[in-house]
Amino acid sequence: MHHHDPQQHDPVKRPQHYNNGSVECIDAIRAALGDEGFQAYCQGNVIKYLWRHKYKGKPVEDLRKCSWYLQRLIETIEKEEDI
Repeated sequence: MHHHDPQQHDPVKRPQHYNNGSVECIDAIRAALGDEGFQAYCQGNVIKYLWRHKYKGKPVEDLRKCSWYLQRLIETIEKEEDI
């Protein structure tokens, strides 16, 4: 049986080039920008990946990245609504 390592490289959820040291880049960006800035950052990435998915040669991967950022945006807004 093949054991899937959650720390294993995944081009959408865990891109290798953004995981140096113990802090993921996305977490550092969120800490630096705060919730409002992070929401704008996520929204920009949703637009970017949706916009380019037909042109960069990896449409499904780009749509998954779009979805990933959309989910982070949703979670951040839900967290605000729960306060």
